[in-house]
Amino acid sequence: MIDPSAAPSSTYRKTILNRIVSPLRNAWRVLTSMRTALILLFLLAIAAIPGALLPQRSLNQANVTDFIAENGFVGEVYDQLQLFDVFSSWWFTAIYALLFTSLIGCLLPRSFDLVRQLRTPPPATPRNLARLPHSATLVTTASPQEASAAVERQLKRWRRSRRNGDGRVAGAIEISSERGYLREIGNIVFHFSLLGLLIAFAAGKFIYYEGMRVIIAEPESPAFCSTTPAAFDSFRAGLLVDGTDLHPFCFNVKDFTADYLPTGQVVMFRSNIDYTTDLSNTDPTTWDKYQLRVNHPLRIDDVRVYLQGHGFAPRFTVTFPNGEVRTDIQQWQPDELVTFLSSGILRFDPPAGMYPLLEDRRENQIVIQGLFAPTAQFDGKILSSRFPSMTDPAVAVDVYRGDTGLDSGQPQSIFSLDPELIESGALEREARVNLRPGQSTELPDGTTVTFDGAEEFANYQVSYDPAQNWVGIFAVSMVGGLVLSLMVTRRRIWARIATAEDGKTVVELGGLAKTDRAGWGREFDAIRDRLTDTMTLAPARTATDDEQLDGGTVIADGPEKDRNG
Repeated sequence: MIDPSAAPSSTYRKTILNRIVSPLRNAWRVLTSMRTALILLFLLAIAAIPGALLPQRSLNQANVTDFIAENGFVGEVYDQLQLFDVFSSWWFTAIYALLFTSLIGCLLPRSFDLVRQLRTPPPATPRNLARLPHSATLVTTASPQEASAAVERQLKRWRRSRRNGDGRVAGAIEISSERGYLREIGNIVFHFSLLGLLIAFAAGKFIYYEGMRVIIAEPESPAFCSTTPAAFDSFRAGLLVDGTDLHPFCFNVKDFTADYLPTGQVVMFRSNIDYTTDLSNTDPTTWDKYQLRVNHPLRIDDVRVYLQGHGFAPRFTVTFPNGEVRTDIQQWQPDELVTFLSSGILRFDPPAGMYPLLEDRRENQIVIQGLFAPTAQFDGKILSSRFPSMTDPAVAVDVYRGDTGLDSGQPQSIFSLDPELIESGALEREARVNLRPGQSTELPDGTTVTFDGAEEFANYQVSYDPAQNWVGIFAVSMVGGLVLSLMVTRRRIWARIATAEDGKTVVELGGLAKTDRAGWGREFDAIRDRLTDTMTLAPARTATDDEQLDGGTVIADGPEKDRNG
C-alpha cells in the first residue's frame, strides 16, 4: 500500500529544494550574462584607478609610509581599505574572479550556439519576399532550372539550401543562402581573447620577477651578474618565485651617453655593454656586445634588460692629517629632471691608525652633503644648473664630522642625512663651500676634501615575464576579432523561382541583414544586376520603399502579382 503521508512530505522537500536552487540558478543566469560581464569589466577599470593615483607597497614602501604620515587619519583609512595594495586586495581579486566566471559562463553557450548555427541549413524562404528590406522581382524566358542554376552561381560562396517544389509556395524552387558567420566568430574571438588577456595578466603575477640595479658607467665598474636577488638594488617577484632559479647572465657597462635638444629635452639614452650567459667565461673581452637604448632592451630568452633613468655620481677624495687617502664615488638623486640638479651624501670612515678606539672613530666620521650641477650656474653663492649635460660641473657641499649613525642599527638613506643627527649634535658642520673639479677645502684639523669630478650612472632593469608573450598574442587576436565583428555583416538572400501563367519564369529575390550600416544593400543590388546580365530577362524592377509599405503590387513585364499573396 502507498502511504498517503509520504506525498505531502515529498512535495514539501521539493518545495524547500526549489526555494534553495531557484535563487542560485537566477544568480548564475545574471552573472553569466554579457551585460554583467561588461559591468564587471567597467568596475575592474574603476578599481584600478587608486593603484595609479596612490603609492603602492609593491613599488615603493617608503612612499606609502610618507603618505600615511602626511595624511594622518585619511592615510590610515586608505590603508585599512587596502588602497596601497590595490592589485592584491581582496575586493580587486573578487572583481577579477567574478569577471572570469562571467566571461566563461556567457561565452561557452554562445560558442555552442554558433556551432549549431554552422551545422544548421539557412532558414526557409519567407512566403512574402517583397516585405524584406531588399527585394526584387525578375522575369526571364529561361527555364526554372536554368534560372535556379544562375542564382546558385551568384551565391556559390554562400551557405545554401535548396527546396524543389516542397517549399512554402507549391511547385516553386526555393533557395536559401546565408553569409557573414565571421561576424559572430570575430565577436567570440574578441571576448575569448579578452578572457585570455586577463588570465595571462593574473598568471604573470605569479611567475614574474623584476630587479633594478644602479651602475656607474666607468671602466672600473664591476660586472653585474643576475644570479641572486641580493645582487639587485631593488627586487620584486611573483608568489611562485623564491629567487633560487633566476636566469643567470652577466653584463659589463662600458659607457653611457645622452643626447639633448638645445632646450634640455632628452632625445635618446645609449649604453654599450658586454654580456654573456656563460658564467664560467671570466674574460670580458670575449663577451657579446650590445647597445642598449630606450625601448630597445637586450633580450636573453624570456629575460629583458632595459635602460631606464640616469643621473650623476660625484667623486670625492678625503686626505687625512696622517696622509692616508680615502676616495669614494656615489650616485646622487636628481631633484630637477630638466636640469638634473642632484643631491646626495658620501660617508668616510677615518683611518684606524688615527683613532685606536672604536668610539673615537665613530665620532670622527666625515660626511659630505650637498648639491651637484652638471652645468653650473651661480647666483652669488647659490648653485643651480642650467643644462642637463655635464659641461661645467660644480658642487655646493656641507662637510660634517661626527657619528653618521651607521652603527646605530637604524636604516640610513644614501641620499640624505637624518636631520636628528644634526639637531642632536651628533654631527657638526665644519665647512660650507662651492667646488669645481680639482678644487679642495681644508677642515680645522688639517683634513682635506677634494672634488674630483663626476661620472654618469644609469638604471638597468632586469625583467622576466613569460606571460607577456601571451598578453601580446591575445591583444592582437582581440583587435582581429573586433575588426571582424565590426566590418563583417551577417546577411541572408532568398530566391524563389516559379513559372508564371504566360510560361515565363519569375525570379523573386529577398535580402536581409542584421545591420545595414555598412551599406550591405549595394551587395544585394550587385547580385541582382549580375543575374540580369547572365539571364535573358525582361525589364526588371525593384520594389520601392513606398510600395513595400502600402502593400501595392510590382509589375515586371508579366502578370500582376499580389505582394500580399
